[in-house]
This record gives sequence, structure tokens and C-alpha cells, in this order.
Amino acid sequence: MVKKGAGRTANRGVSDAAVRERSALSVSVHSHAKGESVASAVFVCIILGEGELRPARILLVEDNMPQTPPFKGQLNTGGYNNNLYETKEEGYPGLYYHDNNLVSGSLEALIRHLVPTVDYYPDRTYIFTFLLSSRLFIHPYELMSKVCHLCMEQQRLSDPPADKLRLRKITPKILQLLTEWTETFPYDFRDERMMRSLKELTLRLASVDEVYKKPVGQMSQGLIRRLTVLSQYEEALVKVNATAAERLTTLKAKPQAAIQRDLLSICNDPFTVAQQLTHIELERLSYIGPEEFVQAFVHKDPLDNDKSCFSDRKKASNLEAYVDWFNRLSYLVATEICLPVKKKHRARVIEFFIDVARECFNIGNFNSLMAIISGMNMSPVSRLKKTWSKIKTAKFDILEHQMDPSSNFYNYRTALRGATQRSITANSSREKIVIPFFSLLIKDIYFLNEGCANRLQNGQINFQKFWELAKQVSEFMTWKQVECPFEKDRKILQYLLTAPVFTEDALYLASYESEGPENNMEKDRWKSLRSTLLSRV
Repeated sequence: MVKKGAGRTANRGVSDAAVRERSALSVSVHSHAKGESVASAVFVCIILGEGELRPARILLVEDNMPQTPPFKGQLNTGGYNNNLYETKEEGYPGLYYHDNNLVSGSLEALIRHLVPTVDYYPDRTYIFTFLLSSRLFIHPYELMSKVCHLCMEQQRLSDPPADKLRLRKITPKILQLLTEWTETFPYDFRDERMMRSLKELTLRLASVDEVYKKPVGQMSQGLIRRLTVLSQYEEALVKVNATAAERLTTLKAKPQAAIQRDLLSICNDPFTVAQQLTHIELERLSYIGPEEFVQAFVHKDPLDNDKSCFSDRKKASNLEAYVDWFNRLSYLVATEICLPVKKKHRARVIEFFIDVARECFNIGNFNSLMAIISGMNMSPVSRLKKTWSKIKTAKFDILEHQMDPSSNFYNYRTALRGATQRSITANSSREKIVIPFFSLLIKDIYFLNEGCANRLQNGQINFQKFWELAKQVSEFMTWKQVECPFEKDRKILQYLLTAPVFTEDALYLASYESEGPENNMEKDRWKSLRSTLLSRV
């Protein structure tokens, strides 16, 4: 509990000091937009958390691999086990197993293991895991080229009299593999080289028998539809960001004219706002491809001689857009609190956002919850002691406790497990919602990636690591497929996405104007900010 007049300086989950102290430790996912360096720093702090940096405790969930049955075996998470046995499977030399689990292999052997034969179809969990992790070692278009070559090789293995029978057995399996690839990793096919290889192989499959023309066409149409929807989403994001930038420009030019409304004047129901935040979260989650988690932290493979190996890889743009949304929401919360001139109004805004955060927690929207807490814990907000003295903070203290970063976010991880279990046994679409604290999810994947080598000392690919990576990403895939059950409110959504937000300097100036500086350092900063910011108006 915060005592009256004490502000919000104690027990803060994310402090500005921590942001500055950890800014040098940034991982590769951050906002690149001009003027958003502060937002990027907030994201870095959240990713790295408070206290010592160590590999995150990984939550492994066996259920719901995308389009796959549960994993057949539970891998030892304690690290790589050296007690390996070479596979006895004929035709797959170079693959190593332990307790019937594939743990390592050469790249060529792993690629061959992906390709169906007349008598073999790869386990679907293997397909997802290999397609997810292979991009660390080979371009997707190069992998597709090799797969196409091996598939065509399979079609030519038998004597002419047996060709038709063999083709009828192998063609549905090859088509199924391509279908799984295009459905789970559609963004790979934005590369024209991928599309050329796909077209070449599907034309060959369709020529085998008339019966395959329809499924080939359905697969191609489904892929085109997914890529079209993605392009439309990206265009919509550009428009939304342009509108937000335009409104910010208007705010700078005519501050008083621009500030005619705030969120409370549009909607004063915390539950409705929490529902609209959930709409935004689920929409942006749904467009993040599983491969973006790998590409966000990709390093050059030491055995790859191609110096430009990663130069043309798809950037993790949808993942970055989602991080940008978190930063925007945090700054929007701080802006809404610092803008009102009257202390009573500021207190009412804080209480409103506390209620919104609580509703987000109840829904299972942990990302918006943490963004709101982060915004309320920014220094320009936390220093408003007179404002905080008017607020009963018991509800906020409970929420902060739930998102406390100590013990590697133990309280949050416990709540997340509860929400995940509720989702599994859900009787309604509302109970299925699980929106993780996204920056912590990235942190977990980052430390998993950094904590284990991609290759073993003998040069073999450490596939045990990639089973664990796939388990983490597959859980996310389940969460992102949930459709939001709440009715959309266009006016609220438009405000949340495009309302002007202050920079850190503008927030400090508004804070000082509301409650004056308390020491010489704050006075000097106030004078400096008034000189620089107000002179631009």
C-alpha cells in the first residue's frame, strides 16, 4: 500500500532508472520509429526484467501443436544428453535418437527426413519443428528447392511399369506436406523463389491424375488468400500509424485545439475498454508468424559460407508491430493521466485505468494489463504525489503483485498457467482467451536460443533444442488462433490506436505543470523542457 503523499516510487515493476541501466543490453527486437527510443527502452527493461539476468524458467505445454497431435515423448529439459544412438531407420543415416526421440542430425539428413516416401510420412510435430528451426541454417527458398528435388527424385525411383502406382501413393503425401507448409508458414511464400518452386512442384503433382487438380488448386487459393489478408493488414497498419502521426503533429501545432476529448469522454466503462484492448491484442497476435520468433534472434550459422545468408530474410515485422503496440498503450496511459489540469480529474483517470487493468486480468489479457501498469509506473506519473494521495490503491497493489518481476515473474506465470488451463477446458469463447505478457515470452525464447548451441561439437544440428523451441512457439500458436468474442466499438478502437501520445519529455513537462518540481534538479529540467518544447509551439 502506498501512503498518502508518497507517490508511486516504491515496489515499482518497471522503473525509468532500470530502463536506462539496461538500455545497453537490448536484444534485437525493438521499435525503429523516429522519436521512439524511449519506448524501445521500456521494452528492453521489460524483456530483461529486474534483478539478475538468467535463463527464464520455461513453461512447456505438450498440447496443441499447430495441426499436429501431442508430442510423443517428453524431452529432458535439463540439457543435451550425450547418450545417443544412431538411427536404425533405413534410408536416414546421420540421424541420432535417444529414447526414441530425435536429438541431432546433419542438415541433409534432417531434410531427407522431412520428405515423404511411398511408405513414410514424417511425424507432423517434426514437420512443424524442422520448418520452424531450419531457417537458422538454410533459406526457406533453398529448403523448398531441395524438397522439390527430393520429391521429384522419389517419383522417378521405380521402374516404368510401376510408375503410376508409385505416383498415386506418393503424390497425396507430398501434397499434404506442402499444405502443412503453406498453412503454418504462409509468409515464407512471399518470396518469389518459393512460389516458383511451389508452382513447379504442384504442376507436376496435378499432372499425375485429374483427381489431384482440385486439392492443388485449393491449396494454392488458400495460400494466396492468406498472403492477401496479410498485405491488407500491413496496409491498414500503415494508415493507422499515419493517422496517429498526423494527430500528434496537430497536437504539437495547436495543443489546446487538439485536446478536445480523452478516453473517459468516449467510454467510461472499464470492461468495455478492456474488451476493445483485447480486440487489438488478438488481431495483432494473429498476424505474427511462428518463424518470426526464430528470425528475431537469428545469428549467422558458423558453417555457412554465404556472407549474405541472412541479408534477405523476412524481418520480424509483425512481431515488432506488436511490441510497438505495447509501447504505445503504455505511453497512452501516461498521457491520459498527465494531461488533465485538475488533480481530481487526474485521480479519476488513474482509478479508471486501474479498473481497466483489472478487467484485462479477468479476461486473460496479460499484455494490456502489463502495458497499463508500465504506463502508470512511468516517472512522470509516479511523481504526482498529490494526485496519488487521492486514490485508494489497494486494487492497483494487487495487480502489481500479480505482475511482480521477482522470482522470474513467478506470480504472473502461475496466473498464466491458470488461464491456460481455463482455456483448455473452456465452455465459452470468452474463457479461451489467453494473451501472454509478450515481452516475457520473447525473453524466454531468447534465453532458450542463447542458452543452447544450435550445433553440437561434432557439427550435428542440436535438434533437442528445437523440440523445446517448437513447444514454446506452438503454445503461442494456440493462443493466437482464438477469435475475439466481444463486439467491436469502432470509436473506442480508433481512439486507442490513433490518439496522440506524448514523448517522455512532453510527459515530464505536463507532470511538472500539474504538480511543480520538488528539488533543484527537477526545477532545472522543468525550465529546460519549457524552453525547448514550448518554443516549438
